[in-house]
Amino acid sequence: MFRWLCYLITCITLSACSPPEPEDDILMPIQTLIERGNVVEMRAAIESREITIEALTGAYLERIRDLDNKTNAIIALNPQALDDARALDASGASRDDLPPLFGIPVLIKDNIETRELPTTAGSLALKNNLTGRDAPIVAHLRSQGAVILGKTNLSEWANFRSSRSASGWSAVGGQTWNPHDLTRTPCGSSAGSAAAVSARFAPLAIGTETDGSIVCPAHINGVVGIKPTVGALSAALIVPISHSQDTAGPMALDVASAALLLDAMAGSDRFTAGLDGASLSGKRIGVVRSATGYHESVDEAFNDAIALMSGSGAIMVEDLTLKSTLKSFRSDTFNVLLYEFKHDLNAYLAGLPNDLNTLDLGKLIEFNAHNAAEEMSWFQQENFVAAEAKGSLEEEEYLTALANAQRETREDGIDRLLKEHQLDALIAPTGGPAWTIDQVNGDRWLGGFSTYPAVSGYPHVTVPMGMVHGLPVGLSITAGKDQDASIIALAHAFELARAVGSPMPDL
Repeated sequence: MFRWLCYLITCITLSACSPPEPEDDILMPIQTLIERGNVVEMRAAIESREITIEALTGAYLERIRDLDNKTNAIIALNPQALDDARALDASGASRDDLPPLFGIPVLIKDNIETRELPTTAGSLALKNNLTGRDAPIVAHLRSQGAVILGKTNLSEWANFRSSRSASGWSAVGGQTWNPHDLTRTPCGSSAGSAAAVSARFAPLAIGTETDGSIVCPAHINGVVGIKPTVGALSAALIVPISHSQDTAGPMALDVASAALLLDAMAGSDRFTAGLDGASLSGKRIGVVRSATGYHESVDEAFNDAIALMSGSGAIMVEDLTLKSTLKSFRSDTFNVLLYEFKHDLNAYLAGLPNDLNTLDLGKLIEFNAHNAAEEMSWFQQENFVAAEAKGSLEEEEYLTALANAQRETREDGIDRLLKEHQLDALIAPTGGPAWTIDQVNGDRWLGGFSTYPAVSGYPHVTVPMGMVHGLPVGLSITAGKDQDASIIALAHAFELARAVGSPMPDL
């Protein structure tokens, strides 16, 4: 019924319509396009007038309305989405130079400003934060002709309010659930973005990361996630945590689609530069064994990935360790976040073009205390309180912590391994399988590989590598600063060699 309805909508909106040619494996009915989620295929169907943008957008909106009651991934839909789609259909009919994302629906994490909808970061304090502005990365998408479908739920304040939170919960959006198992976590903080792509609510979504908030939800929901080099994308008009670590990044069902979104967000084409002819042959890949050992089935999937890469011609350099011996490493990295959160959030709030610009971190702490029944029924705000107690970014504690953290993760960490072993990249399991949601006790982390790429500010890609007891797990690939295109190409080559797409949950 869904397939026929999509085709009927398409025929109504086109002046002439004929069934897809069965021998053409690019131009497919809308349902198949949605299941595959491949941007190149969608663009081909739009450009050929096989489908309309309005029909594609409408089909995604229908799927969200039918199924998001199960995942709770969407915090708000764009009321202008169908009007925007119709306008794109009209403007694209006479063009032969359509951009790569023309007509492609995209979901945006709700800590990134879009002009039609409030930007809440999941907090009731910002529920009316309608700015009328697009973050620069969103403005780039619109210039490409992307359809802003809506905004996704997230871990409130990007999971920084408390160390005992349950990922994917916010006071505004409630709890997001993993579409592969509705009792399990979607991870966070970009929970809704990853769950939405996995559930086929959009082919593309944008998340943000400070430490793991793109790669953890991407791998746990069985999709591709890219955390680019910090600074590669504008961070303007995004609710911040840390200017030294924050970045937005794309999620998609395949590497090439994610890379196209990253290009569009940046307003360049540098991230897709290595996709054509991408190969593992002759590449020296370092295996970070210090990031394994917390789950035997994850290790088995990782070993299968290593064997696949080796069989594809990669030179695997085994038994590498990426682990700090600096006793203050954990406290240093946390102190950096505390200092920068207070400074960066206060600056963001002061720059709001509405009456919320009188807020600051201290007033948010008061707001949460006064609204504890809604805001703090499951976890507290000890991180907010600790950040408020910090001073300026000129204090010696901050400067020392930042220098220590960056040295340990850069020249004494990732850069050292790459140089000593003449490596093209490092790999590790992204993390463990999804744990059961427990709002009383919070998240149950087994292990993961996000801190070194996050604190260093270096690029990090996660790509599906297998299933553990029916739950997706991902392979992490990282390298040095600005090596985004090269590790994206490696992830693409691995994906092609594995020849298994992102798993589709049964909703």
